[in-house]
Amino acid sequence: MDSYSQIVSSVAAALLPKVAAVRAGRGGGSAVVFAPDGLLLTNAHVVGSATSGTVAFADGSSGAFRVVGRDPLSDLAVIRADGATPEPAELGDSDELVVGQLVVAVGNPLGLTGSVTAGVVSGLGRSLPARSGSAVRLIEDVIQTDAALNPGNSGGALADARARVVGVNTAVAGVGVGLAVPVNATTRSIIAALVRDGRVRRAYLGLVTSPAPLPEPLRQRTGQDNALRVMEVVPLSPADRAGLRAGDLVLSAGRNPLGDAQGLQRLMFAEAIGRPLPITVYRNGALVDVIAEPVELSAA
Repeated sequence: MDSYSQIVSSVAAALLPKVAAVRAGRGGGSAVVFAPDGLLLTNAHVVGSATSGTVAFADGSSGAFRVVGRDPLSDLAVIRADGATPEPAELGDSDELVVGQLVVAVGNPLGLTGSVTAGVVSGLGRSLPARSGSAVRLIEDVIQTDAALNPGNSGGALADARARVVGVNTAVAGVGVGLAVPVNATTRSIIAALVRDGRVRRAYLGLVTSPAPLPEPLRQRTGQDNALRVMEVVPLSPADRAGLRAGDLVLSAGRNPLGDAQGLQRLMFAEAIGRPLPITVYRNGALVDVIAEPVELSAA
């Protein structure tokens, strides 16, 4: 057997027993065991609004599960199987991936239980919009792969050559273009919140921004190449009360430099709710400091 086949087959042998077929209401997909107490990780859209369902493993065992927590804005959910589950898969770190790296997808596409496909990381840093009620958020650092994905792969594992789960397969964007929610420090925080609280609390400022390059003098002064241009400030929002205006260039928030659309989003979790957040903007040729106090984001 050639080395490529050896890698793919070894990943398949390690993960196939740990990836379950999920049935919840009229929907279905896949899920991967990630903790020894019956917890499985899947997509929020796989379980939808269901509170329970069934899981079936490659060894023929099956049983009921209940939804522990779901977060549509990251398209992640945690479920707990009622019966015994296989040993958990190891979670990796998608931040260590490089374009061209071998990845293996394990799931249950089109009802074909225990299917394996392989490919490479086609792209990194993609964004995928997610919605919950009227709230819209970009899932950041999404992994693009050419490993074949089909309906039913959602919630399954995307693994590296050492069988570490580096992504949760979530969408098919076209022929040869599959997308996976990354498994990284941010994802682990979301998973921990789902296990602990059943939901993820997020902070809200009320800004609509777009990345923008800094003028050369300001680049030299700050050491930053880009910032966030404020396109809109929601009336009566924390940003509005703090005095932020359309046209401002947001350089930093919480003393963290901001250079991309996700930079501010990374700060908007439970820890920021109700706490003063220092923000520095560039306005009319001057640096202006304001203090905003984010509130909790409501899906309504």
